Amino acid sequence: MDYPPLKNIRGFSWMGVNLGIKDESLDFGVIASECECSAAGVFTRNNLPGAPVIVGRENIENGRLQAIVVNSKTANVATGKAGIEDAKNMCLWTGEALGFDPKLVLPSSTGVIGQRLPIKKIHEGCKSIAENLGSSQEYIEKFARAIMTTDSHPKWSSSNVGNATILGIAKGAGMIEPNMATMLSYFVTDAKLSSGDLQDILERVVNKSFNRISIDSDTSTSDTVVILANGLAGAVDAENFETALTKSAMQLSKEIARDGEGATKLIELTVSGAESQRMALQIAKSIINSPLVKTAIHGADPNWGRFVMAVGKVFEYPVPLEDLSINFKNGGLVLTVDAEKLETETVDLDAISKLLQNQEIFIEVVVGAGKFSETVWGCDLTKGYIEENAFYTT
Repeated sequence: MDYPPLKNIRGFSWMGVNLGIKDESLDFGVIASECECSAAGVFTRNNLPGAPVIVGRENIENGRLQAIVVNSKTANVATGKAGIEDAKNMCLWTGEALGFDPKLVLPSSTGVIGQRLPIKKIHEGCKSIAENLGSSQEYIEKFARAIMTTDSHPKWSSSNVGNATILGIAKGAGMIEPNMATMLSYFVTDAKLSSGDLQDILERVVNKSFNRISIDSDTSTSDTVVILANGLAGAVDAENFETALTKSAMQLSKEIARDGEGATKLIELTVSGAESQRMALQIAKSIINSPLVKTAIHGADPNWGRFVMAVGKVFEYPVPLEDLSINFKNGGLVLTVDAEKLETETVDLDAISKLLQNQEIFIEVVVGAGKFSETVWGCDLTKGYIEENAFYTT
């Protein structure tokens, strides 16, 4: 995969190495700032969060961080008090290697649930952090690869706001239907912003991006989105910063959906005409999470009745059939299904099937004459997803 050149982002360094946690691929990464940062985070709403999420929430509580330490291949979830101790030790050893308070370190782990970390390997890896850090694109890519599990490629996005730069790196390809974020996403910036402003901005951004994607309707125990701002580029306009961060987060969100385990198609679905934002989102999530809808799209099956089913099972918001229509789109081409007009109009199923063969699918479901709409992103459901997850731990 080709990467666009990244503009300099002041004061941050990166690393990604192999510690042999599971295989020979990169599996341990660090982001470090040369000074303390304002920080904000949003974490999973799963009732059984991983140990790194528990420790991370504690460490970011005062809005200050200086480093992030991540391992892949093992999630450190459902590991009890020992797992908490392991997550705290990751922070301790990272702080020792970099010469600052371990409370300024946020830990993350991703991979198989229910397995202890190979803590001796991680301890040894932490001892070499300082000598492995670098600031060039090569080091950024190594970090991005080190946090991957079933991702087919690393994911990042960068943008500029005045003199400042925002860089975001994400991983995620399965166990994704967030109520807050996605599996792991880290943003760093040299802009100067308070932690309070960052937290408000991040929550709004997440709600427009990572909260609007689904691969398999499962909310991870490890979901984390964090942003660090070291301020070395000076102050920026907060509104412009939020716009740029939103753009980057939406780009990463779509890349995660596109890279879903076994996926061959990216789906962009808009529900419009709703009476409230909540109604639009509930119906959109019902459709994008439906295995029957997702498999139909994979097979380019023009079975529009599955959309009717997915709208109808949102019991809180009944939609009269006469208010419902489905628009399949491709550029200027719009193919509409209106069940109320089937007696007088025919549906061109072959044309819909041909449209569904594209790698990017755009669909609008109209549920009335209301003024509210929501857009979500997802992917098709394939044999590849089953093959990936049926033998995940072996």
